[in-house]
Amino acid sequence: MIDILAAADRCVKCGMCLPHCPTYVITRNEADSPRGRISLMQALQSGELPSSNALVHHLDACLGCRACEVACPAAVPYGDLIDAARAKLQRQRTRRSDTMRALADIFIQRRWPRRLAYWSLFLYQRFGTRKIVRSSGLLRLVGLERAEFLLPRLARAAVPRTKRPLEPNLPKIALFTGCVAEILDRTTLNASQRVLTRLGYETLVPSRQTCCGALHLHNGLPDKALSLMRQNIEAFDEREIDAVISTASGCGAQLAEYPKYLQGEESRRFAKRHQDICQFLAEQDQPPRLSFKPLTATVAVHLPCSLVHVLKQTPHIMKLLSRIPNVELYELGGNTRCCGAAGSYMLHQPQLADELLVDKIEHLKSEQPDILVTSNIGCALHIEAGVRRAGLSTRVMHPVTLLDQQLVDH
Repeated sequence: MIDILAAADRCVKCGMCLPHCPTYVITRNEADSPRGRISLMQALQSGELPSSNALVHHLDACLGCRACEVACPAAVPYGDLIDAARAKLQRQRTRRSDTMRALADIFIQRRWPRRLAYWSLFLYQRFGTRKIVRSSGLLRLVGLERAEFLLPRLARAAVPRTKRPLEPNLPKIALFTGCVAEILDRTTLNASQRVLTRLGYETLVPSRQTCCGALHLHNGLPDKALSLMRQNIEAFDEREIDAVISTASGCGAQLAEYPKYLQGEESRRFAKRHQDICQFLAEQDQPPRLSFKPLTATVAVHLPCSLVHVLKQTPHIMKLLSRIPNVELYELGGNTRCCGAAGSYMLHQPQLADELLVDKIEHLKSEQPDILVTSNIGCALHIEAGVRRAGLSTRVMHPVTLLDQQLVDH
């Protein structure tokens, strides 16, 4: 992990980060700003300030959006700092949160519990169980009411698998499926495989892959995160592949930074081969076999923080979707500020998460787009929940899902 004092000393407390920090804009509390949190980290690390619930609260209220890094003239590695501080404060967290993390680990790290979770949730939504459970008050009693509301309606779909190509010697692409998306967003994973196959690639889905490690790293568990990273590097090094493709920009941001956490040629090779699917598709020449049906609709493009501040790939979605005839594209208002999803943040910090979502929903109310596309599963879940609460008809989906829907059959 990073040396907290050495990295924090690069901060000159100039305050240029303040207007870019979503939590500071809302609370106007210096302890909820990047420079304020850095001061708290310095005091904690030097022993001037003991750990406390208040300190944990201010550091955990950080979204990790890394907008401050872009604005910082001193290039302070704030994302690394907040991860290191949370790891130091891990013991301060409650037993209940430890229990929730342990339960989450089962689904994050292992494939068969994810498949069991998918089918359990699918059946829960289909046979009236959901209505009964919601009306019983049980969800509120066990603290799962918010998590249950965030669930999208699951489509009946299998997990993508490696398929034997009809043509020999095709270039090979490996698809990173992630953990949350494997349960809640199989639609996007399958759409991605179909589009890649239509482009002429053999799409491999390594069975030994696992979570990218972001959820553990950002929640103060670096050792578990490193273990997951190593497993992925090994899983995707099994075959000769031309690229590792991820569909969720939150995962992609983590995969791209593996060399920062793991030394060696293997991690550098992995990161060099990785690409976000929107970037990969936008940079491909469009062959005759890839044509799209016209779509007379207004499509708002949401840009996740991971795509903007880490991957720095904002133009690709617009370029990609502009291949659909007749579609009207525009960037959603307020794209420069985090929507509040931020991985598990929308569960652990519900009040701030919902406050951060307000401006996005207000823009959707006034602009009334038919579709909103976003390239991160967490953002999609959070925004779609806000759309349902507001009673809006806007559909929320991944850009590649929309692309797949408009493909012309040949």
